[in-house]
Amino acid sequence: MKETFEDNIGLLIHDVARLLRVLYDRQMASIGLTRSQWWLLTYLYFKDGINQSELATLMDMEKAPLSRLLDRMELKGWVERRIESKDRRIKNIFLSQKIKPLISSMRDKAAAYRKDSLSILDSDDLNKLRDLLQILKKDLTSKI
Repeated sequence: MKETFEDNIGLLIHDVARLLRVLYDRQMASIGLTRSQWWLLTYLYFKDGINQSELATLMDMEKAPLSRLLDRMELKGWVERRIESKDRRIKNIFLSQKIKPLISSMRDKAAAYRKDSLSILDSDDLNKLRDLLQILKKDLTSKI
């Protein structure tokens, strides 16, 4: 039997992730955030103080575009770059106090969005999906 477009696991994972991002974009647009902004703020929410190179890797962005995004967000007072090591070339990125209310609103919207988007799955299915994706991620990460 020939595999169909809908049965291709790689395309299916990609399409589900794409649809989740598009719908989440709409939620974040209601509080004035673009995809690149909410994406960066989310990474920093979980990894505040990460260095710029590691952030570029996590976000799958080249360093120059990330630097320009950080420049814009720094001008808004949303993030701070600090030199935190002996190597002055390494800059760590932190969320500013100014952005904390927006982050709170973003996280509330994210929680509501996830609850709504994943409501078709019961808790056992959701936990199994999470476990399987974490296993797959760990294995793929080990191959990089």
